[in-house]
Order: sequence, then structure tokens, then C-alpha cells
Amino acid sequence: MQRRRFKQTTSLQERIAEFSEKVRKEADVAPDGKEKEAMLRRLRCADTAADIERQLKVDSE
Repeated sequence: MQRRRFKQTTSLQERIAEFSEKVRKEADVAPDGKEKEAMLRRLRCADTAADIERQLKVDSE
């Protein structure tokens, strides 16, 4: 079985920023509960991923 590959048109940093913005907006209007907590958890993970990406980029330069 051959893997399906495609070239990303935006950088990882941009994709993480877009995802974070989208989830942050959804969490702002979501009622308190399990779904909002899950959104906030995903948002923290995305922020951590952005920090790691930023550090790796600086270290490689």
C-alpha cells in the first residue's frame, strides 16, 4: 500500500496559529462543561506545539 503524500502550502507555525484561533473562538462561546474543557485542553496542546516549534526553529539557526 502506498502512502498518500501532499505538500503543505502553509508552514506548521501558521497552521497551529489558525487552529488555535479557531478553537479559542469556539471555546469562548461554548457553555461550561466537558466539551469546553476538551477545547481548552486542545488549545493548550496547540500552544505547547507552537512553543516547541519556535524553540526548534531557533536552535537550528
